[in-house]
Amino acid sequence: MPDFLITLYPWMKAFHIMSVISWMAGLFYLPRLFVYHTEQSTPGDSRDEVFQIMEYKLLRVIMNPAMVATWLFGIILVMTPGVVDWSAVWPYTKIAGIFVMTWFHHWLGLRRKEFVSGQNTRTGRQHRMMNEVPTLAMVVIVLSVVVRF
Repeated sequence: MPDFLITLYPWMKAFHIMSVISWMAGLFYLPRLFVYHTEQSTPGDSRDEVFQIMEYKLLRVIMNPAMVATWLFGIILVMTPGVVDWSAVWPYTKIAGIFVMTWFHHWLGLRRKEFVSGQNTRTGRQHRMMNEVPTLAMVVIVLSVVVRF
């Protein structure tokens, strides 16, 4: 099996990068939608309905599959012999960043459900501040992989 994974390595890496880009785009955009949803609509109005559709489709059609693909291709890369040096620190800081991104993804899903039920209590400013979480996680992950400290 290791020889098979080594042969597929460039493909798995390419698919991993594409899925990460898709996932990150959603992680950046959904909180921004929440800002506009909070500031430009009230529960039950026509804008509320439009925002809910946009948020639902972004989360379910783009972000969820991208997150699953990112995890799948990432696990395949980790299983490929010679890719990860487990004696270094960088794999563990990258894993921490991945867990933060995954937590944030699920946190966003819970916030969407609050909008659906008309129970959002957060302000646009609070959603703007949370929009920085994926940026911080991305910095940790990229520096971990590229600098390999």
